[in-house]
Amino acid sequence: QVQLMESGGGSVQAGGSLRLSCAASNDTTNPLWMAWFRQVPGKGREAVAANSIGSTIRYADSVAGRFTTLRDNAKKTLDLYMYSLKPEDTGMYYCAAGRPPSALAPVGYNAWGQGIQVTVSN
Repeated sequence: QVQLMESGGGSVQAGGSLRLSCAASNDTTNPLWMAWFRQVPGKGREAVAANSIGSTIRYADSVAGRFTTLRDNAKKTLDLYMYSLKPEDTGMYYCAAGRPPSALAPVGYNAWGQGIQVTVSN
């Protein structure tokens, strides 16, 4: 079972930038998909971006053009570069890995990190 560890995050003012990193370990194979989800209290997990092992990338409409994700298959890492951050980007961000039927839905991701907080203030 692959294990995921997130790093980065923190607090920033609106318009600022942050970088999140996710490292996969404890498994010899590369996950078919790696993705970032986010969640705020009282709501379900929302997809942010997903990368396939073949470099197909999917972005949620809410972050397209502002966020960029970069996967390194050799290092088994997935980075998320977040630019022009808005208060509505605030939430707990989770790294996920698996073989989902739909890359931007949580179903099918069988490994999740512990989450890391991102807070964007006005």
